[in-house]
Amino acid sequence: MARIKTKIRKGDTVVVVTGRERGKSGKVLSVDTVNGKVFVEKLNMIKRHTKPNQKLRQGGILEREAPLAISNVMFLCPVTKKPTRLGVKRQEDGRRARLSKKSKEIVE
Repeated sequence: MARIKTKIRKGDTVVVVTGRERGKSGKVLSVDTVNGKVFVEKLNMIKRHTKPNQKLRQGGILEREAPLAISNVMFLCPVTKKPTRLGVKRQEDGRRARLSKKSKEIVE
């Protein structure tokens, strides 16, 4: 399967640009590049009805995050506090660094 190329990583703060969660922001919990999905903390919550099992003695209704499409989220620039695109820039020591297109600052 082909992987979707993305500059968004686990731990980044992103803002949702389309859908019912539009305008909300949160931290990325995980990125699924094969399916093009991203899990964002406390966003796109679903209710999961689970039976009791060995791992979860108490069954019931659990709330957890559902995946969002990577195309529906944008990186939140820490300097300008606005959604921005990310670029890549070579540093003096030859390493690659992510660059905020709005503020021209290196983000990490």
